[in-house]
Amino acid sequence: MPQRPLTLDGEGVVCDAKGLTDFDRLRTVLTRRGSREPFLFAFDLLELDGEDLRPRCWNERRAALARLLRKAGDGVRLSEHLDGGDGATVFRHACAMGLEGVVAKRRDRPYRSGRSPDWIKVKNPEAPAARRIME
Repeated sequence: MPQRPLTLDGEGVVCDAKGLTDFDRLRTVLTRRGSREPFLFAFDLLELDGEDLRPRCWNERRAALARLLRKAGDGVRLSEHLDGGDGATVFRHACAMGLEGVVAKRRDRPYRSGRSPDWIKVKNPEAPAARRIME
């Protein structure tokens, strides 16, 4: 990462051989010091060089985040996103792939912490993370 003050929204993960996030493996790996497996999936850029970017639209924040992460090492990766498309079809494919779910965001909205009508998270009920919550 560039040596600049910044605040990211992201999630620390470990992926399995198929590239799917694996929470149980993350917990195990975190007990081993020096492991290079965990990395941060960066979702959003909230602050850069002391400037609060949360009021800006997602497109601007995402473009700035992508520019920053071009030179980042393996420890931080830009999360993937899809433009447009049918939400129900995307969700079905995400579930079939074994992903944890999807997040749909309004691109013209500022960043808001917590639950928001501008961001909708739909979890795959068959994903291991969802099953752990139900147990």
